Amino acid sequence: MATTTKLQPRALVRASGGPRYAVALAVDALGTGLLRPFLLLYGLTVLRLSPPATGIGMTAGVVVGLACMPAVGRWLDRGARSTVVAASMLVRVLGVALLLATPTGNVWLFATAALFLGIGNQAWPAAHAALVATVAHGRERDAALAGGRALRNAGLGVGALLAMACLTGGTTALQALAAVTGLAYLTAAALAWSVHVHAHPATATATAAATDRADGPAPRMRALLAANVIYVFCLNVPEIALPLVLKTQMDASPVWSAAIFVANTVLVVTLQVPVTVLMSRFPRRYVLALAGVVLAASYLGFLAATSLGHGWGAPAVATVSVVCTIGEIIYAGSATALVTALAPAHVLGRALARFQLSTGFGLAVSPAVITALAPHGAAALWGSLAATTLLAASAVATEKDQGKRLSGCVRRAPAGS
Repeated sequence: MATTTKLQPRALVRASGGPRYAVALAVDALGTGLLRPFLLLYGLTVLRLSPPATGIGMTAGVVVGLACMPAVGRWLDRGARSTVVAASMLVRVLGVALLLATPTGNVWLFATAALFLGIGNQAWPAAHAALVATVAHGRERDAALAGGRALRNAGLGVGALLAMACLTGGTTALQALAAVTGLAYLTAAALAWSVHVHAHPATATATAAATDRADGPAPRMRALLAANVIYVFCLNVPEIALPLVLKTQMDASPVWSAAIFVANTVLVVTLQVPVTVLMSRFPRRYVLALAGVVLAASYLGFLAATSLGHGWGAPAVATVSVVCTIGEIIYAGSATALVTALAPAHVLGRALARFQLSTGFGLAVSPAVITALAPHGAAALWGSLAATTLLAASAVATEKDQGKRLSGCVRRAPAGS
């Protein structure tokens, strides 16, 4: 079994890239929280686009943005770290600038702005994980990745609350929110770049060999990547699946959806690091499989809760959502950490880029899948999600790490997986 990491805040900040980088993450998340939930409203209200045109433009931006990931992976493997993080923030500044310059009714400029925002949003997770993997190793790295996620969720939540408070200002307020978002991205990019973290490919292998598997071919991770597409559906359960079910199947008050979303954010912010540290005594692959089991159990719990009717159904759904959030926390704390542990140092960027491709694809298709299954009843939605998630967990648990088949890596693989 792996050694359990102790929770030391100062060490956690250092392992996450240092105080300036932590501030950059917080400012970037705050800006994203200001704009991301209201990009659709910006297209509808400020630009007066039709709902289908706005939705297609946003979706196209996310999907086409995934095409940049192979280039991001190669850039990271040439040693760039904080530069890529800063670039992912700067490209979103360009997206916001285009958004502000888009005239009323111009769907193409809106789609282009969404594309640049999508590129930045897709490139950031891989770049951030690569930077953390450069300054921290082993279980300290896992805790640092978890800390970054908790900090980002806090920033997103605060940004969303500020944006909601400003919505009474109408069109002018939405434009102001976009402008503030651009300034936040620019500030975050400057802070991230100032960290000056760079991995030298020629020496990175020797530096990391003491704690991580740092040589050998790139891991294929086929089962892990396929399973990740299913796992990431859990991220859209509080935002899409539960509000849809509560509204259309249970006719519940919108307050329940809001309460579930707030509880999800609070739990992630407060428990992400402690749960990740607690799970550090077990192999990452087994923890990721456990996350699938917990998520599948929560989906079955939602199925049972929806059968209780209008009186007890909504409170039951809210209760089960806590279990779903715990599964999400376990998943988020182990998935990226497993990829960084499996990948040799010289191909870490490409491995993280492939993982982000699977994440982005899952996030892109999950709203369509959820909304297609929901009209067929609770059994179709939650039963399908539970079955596929269990299959994904089984695939994760049974996949053999490539390094274990190489004689030079047999002894080192268990501690990193």
